[in-house]
Amino acid sequence: MMQVMTRPKKRLFLALLLASLVVAALSTYGLWKVSAPGLSSISQHLPLLLGALLLLVLAVGALSVMGVILALLGLPTFGIFKGVAWTVINILFPLATFLGRLLDVNKERVERSFIEVSNQLIRQKHVKVKPEQLLILTPHCIQLDTCPHKITRDIANCKDCGGCQVGDLLRLSQKYGVHVAIVTGGTLARKVIKTLRPRAVLAIACERDLTSGIQDVFPLPVIGVLNERPYGPCCNTKVQMSAVEQAVLQFIDTNGRKA
Repeated sequence: MMQVMTRPKKRLFLALLLASLVVAALSTYGLWKVSAPGLSSISQHLPLLLGALLLLVLAVGALSVMGVILALLGLPTFGIFKGVAWTVINILFPLATFLGRLLDVNKERVERSFIEVSNQLIRQKHVKVKPEQLLILTPHCIQLDTCPHKITRDIANCKDCGGCQVGDLLRLSQKYGVHVAIVTGGTLARKVIKTLRPRAVLAIACERDLTSGIQDVFPLPVIGVLNERPYGPCCNTKVQMSAVEQAVLQFIDTNGRKA
C-alpha cells in the first residue's frame, strides 16, 4: 500500500527547538546553582565568571535560533549566526526529539519538519553551482530488489528496463550533466562525497537518513527529498521525479555564473 505523507510543518520543529532551548536554559541555571557554592569556596569571582560564560552561550544559542526563525520568515538576519545556528540545532536536536516523544509526537514527524526547515533555509541562500558540482545521492533500495545488475559501483550498469526509477535518475543526470550515485549506506555516501567533492548535494532518502546526512555534511548545502516506501522501509522505494528535477533546477547555475 502506498505510503501517503502530508507536507511537513516547519513550525513543529521550530516549536520543539524553542522548547529545547528553554529546557537547556533551565538546566544550565540548575548547573550554575549547584556549582556556585563549591566555586565560591575557591574564589568569590568564580561563580560570577561561570554565570557570565553560561549566559553568553545561552544568548548565542537564542540569537541563533531567532536567526533561523527570521530567515524562514524571509526577514534579514546577521550572517554571523548562520553557521552557529546549525551547531545549536545539532546540539538541541536530540532534546527536541525527546520532547516530541514526551508530547506523543512521532519521531518521523519531527524529522520531516527538520528536513523542511533545512530545505527552506538552503533555498533562501540561493545556492548556485555548476552542473558537474551537484551530486544526486540516493540509497540502493530505490533499485528493484530482484534486479541482477550491480549499480552501486557504476549506475551506468542500469539497463533501464523500467522496473524501478534508477533509469529515470540516470536520464536526469545525463539531461543536466549532474553526478548521480547510489550507495548502500552512510559510509559509502561519505566516501562518494569525499571523492567527487561536490559543492551541493541533492539527497533522496528516508527521514532518519536525511536528517543524519544533512547534519553530517554541514556546511555542504543539501536539499533533501523524502522517498516513498510502498513496500516498507529499505525495499523497492520510490521518489517523485518531478520534485527531484525541481531541486536540480534550484541548484544548478544555468547562466554559467561561478558558484
